[in-house]
Amino acid sequence: MIESIHRPSRIIVDLDAISYNLAQEVARLDKDQHLFAVVKANAYGHGAIEVAKLAESSNIVDGLCVSNLDEAIELRDAGICLPILVLSYVNPNFIPLANEYNIMLTASSLSWLEEASDVLSKAKTNKPCVIHLKIDSGMGRIGLREETEWLKAKSLLTTQPYFELNGLFTHFATADSQDESYVLLQQSRFDKALQVFSDMNIPYIHTSNSATALWHGAWKSNLIRFGDAMYGLNPSGKELELPYELKPALSLESKIIHVKKVKKGEKIGYGATYEARGDEWIATLPIGYADGLLRRFQGYEVIVDGQLAEIVGRVCMDQCMIRLPHKLPIGTPVTIFGENQKRNNSIEDAAEYVGTINYEIICGLSDRLPRIYRQVEGN
Repeated sequence: MIESIHRPSRIIVDLDAISYNLAQEVARLDKDQHLFAVVKANAYGHGAIEVAKLAESSNIVDGLCVSNLDEAIELRDAGICLPILVLSYVNPNFIPLANEYNIMLTASSLSWLEEASDVLSKAKTNKPCVIHLKIDSGMGRIGLREETEWLKAKSLLTTQPYFELNGLFTHFATADSQDESYVLLQQSRFDKALQVFSDMNIPYIHTSNSATALWHGAWKSNLIRFGDAMYGLNPSGKELELPYELKPALSLESKIIHVKKVKKGEKIGYGATYEARGDEWIATLPIGYADGLLRRFQGYEVIVDGQLAEIVGRVCMDQCMIRLPHKLPIGTPVTIFGENQKRNNSIEDAAEYVGTINYEIICGLSDRLPRIYRQVEGN
């Protein structure tokens, strides 16, 4: 999707905020713990290449995590040299390609290891595949779930030369919840896996995403997968209080492109779902659900000239309409997420308004929106 640079809707990314958030977490780590910045899903909508370059230049990030092989290759092609771990399934047939780009893969099942072993045995190279073995301790996505699988995987990894076991990890399903009972269950299961592999020299053990780092002391992790919090967001929404300050890095802005006065009783938008309660000034913004501004944002208030302005009528694919507090000229800036004249629309509040989580809001912002990067420190 091409960036729409010839209209005034855009994402502003504060790179100094990301640097600040990274430094906050690094200050809590022990000397033997390592921070991997999670830049999957286009760095949670912030722009993977720019965020990865920032992480690499920081000298405090030890590696990167992505979701799939294509995301990893994009970073390598952009000149990123940090270690990269793909957290999700990669077809074993692509292992030679991953090796070519020096990318670590997740061993997602026993059958994956067996198929990968067959691929590597036929490859015209002696370079092993660097893997992190995933343990499914209760998330229920990918990973080896039963002890019998762990033992077979251990046997394969210790008898065949095709793999370099660089990590053993799991993912907690409820680390961002006040109720810790399921976390404790997953911890007990992962402890059993650790016992199975205890006599192997595995460089990285990691259970810690942002939530586990923030509220569970990065439990038994010497590698922290720092994602949502790196971008200044609370992984729990509003359920748990953050242990330290985070600075949101993303703002979403647009400008008024059309203004009209409508009479009381006039309808606005598809389905005629809004009716003017009096004579009202209505403005149009060049942003819609194709940009990630969901239709459910009807009724949500953006900020114009330091004042709130309600989105009226259904959000269209490419445009939406707002009710102005008074007549304003074309070109007036509008803040959808972020700060405008000391008034703030947080992404957390926006997520709460449409009944979702902050992750979905920022990851849903499409590539049609240009990303503008701001940085003062380090320049």
